[in-house]
Formats: sequence, C-alpha cells, structure tokens
Amino acid sequence: MDTSAASPSTQPFVEFDRVWLAYNDDLLARNVFAVEDISLQVGQGEFIAIVGPSGCGKSTFMKLTTGLRMPSMGKIRVGGEPVTGPLKISGMAFQSPSLLPWRTTLDNVLLPLEIVEPYRSQFKDRRKEYEERALKLLDSVGLGGMGKKYPWELSGGMQQRASICRALIHEPKMLLLDEPFGALDAFTREELWCTLRDLWEAQRFNVILVTHDLRESVFLADTVYCMSRSPGRFVVRREIGIPRRRELEVTYTKEFSDTVLELRGHIGALRTPVNQ
Repeated sequence: MDTSAASPSTQPFVEFDRVWLAYNDDLLARNVFAVEDISLQVGQGEFIAIVGPSGCGKSTFMKLTTGLRMPSMGKIRVGGEPVTGPLKISGMAFQSPSLLPWRTTLDNVLLPLEIVEPYRSQFKDRRKEYEERALKLLDSVGLGGMGKKYPWELSGGMQQRASICRALIHEPKMLLLDEPFGALDAFTREELWCTLRDLWEAQRFNVILVTHDLRESVFLADTVYCMSRSPGRFVVRREIGIPRRRELEVTYTKEFSDTVLELRGHIGALRTPVNQ
C-alpha cells in the first residue's frame, strides 16, 4: 500500500524516503531493525496520528522526525531541509507533563525560551514580552490566572495543558505528542482534545500524534497511519473524511464509529502473529 501520498497542492513539510533504523551497529549487521522502509509525506499544516501495536516503533518514528535519532538508511527532510540533528522548529509533549516542581506554571512554560536560541540570548531583555506571550497562551487553554501556581497545585489535566503550552511557547512549526492524554480520565481527555483542536485550528502548525486511543486519532487527525508489528512500517493510511470543525457530538455518529471500527480491525490484524 502507498502511504507516502501528500496533498498535491502543497510542498511536503515532513518527508521520509525509505527510512530504516537499527539502534546500533551490531543490530544493523544482523539486519535487526526497529523501523523499516518508511516512506511518507506530510503536507504543510497537516495533523496526522500514528497508531499500532505496542512496541511497533511509534516513538522511534518521533525520534527520527525530530532528529534525536539518525536513520541507518534513507533520508528525512523537514521544512524542506535534510534532518541532520535535533530540530529547533519542533515542540514535544509526553504522557507525563514533567513540569519542574520548584518552578511556577508560568516559569515552566517559559523554560524553552531560556534554553533554546535565539530566545536564550534575548531572554533577559525580552522577559516581559515573553511572559505576556506565555500568559496569553495559558489563557487560551483555560489556565488564565494560574501562572503563579506550582505544578502540585494543579490537577493532572491542568498540568498537561501547561505542558502543551510549554511545547508551543517558542512557536514551533511542528508539535509532536507522544500519548499526551493517556494518563487522564475520559472526561478530561476529551476536554483536552478540544483544547488541542482549538490551538491547531488557530495556528495550523504541523502535528504528529502518537496514541493508542483510536477515538482520539479519528477526532483529531486529518490522516491516521497504522504501523505493523516490530519492525515497524506503515501499512495502512486512512484519511479522515469527517468535516471540520469537529465537536464532541461527532463521536456519537455512525460515520465516526465506523471509522474507529475500521481502524480497530486493522490494529487487530497487526497484533496477530503471522504463524497463528
């Protein structure tokens, strides 16, 4: 199946050209790969989700996309440039918010501006401007007035909202999310789906979401990719035709349920070993 197609009217923002990765030279010599023969193109501003069996290489794909790992074979381009090391144009958020407990919510959100150039060298002179940006971002996700609170004073959902703000404070062109809502209760998770939807619709940065939640992938993404069992490769590409803007009510429609069930069928097949 061809999983590399992108919108013909846009230049690909993320492009993988037959990418393979073995985690060390010994594994490479034995042809033991974590991911194999990955080719795809992601259009500018596109929101994609990646689903698949546990251990199939979803997080490895994220590391390759951000330049935290270099491929053993193949080429990766992001924003029209070859990936040769860690990217400054990306932001990341994970299942654990990992906020520093000794810093206020505001100071946690500001952290990337203190350590990433060109913001780092300008931070002291432009701190007030950056604080205003951070407070505006916090307000946009429902955390207005929470800037002086410490992480231990926030609920899990609030901490994850702050974590997403931290990932976006330096205005990245690409946001990578690795199971960001997996530890939250169902109601909070759905609230954050809408928060992420609103942020993306307002700014249209690229999003790559790794998730085990098929409902989450269908609600949020333009396109869902299914990865095979390890060694991982993309074997299913499913465009989500549900019109935007998507409200939570759409999750109760037949079109939504049918799409989730279709993806569940693919995942079930991928989890079943060939010899069974």
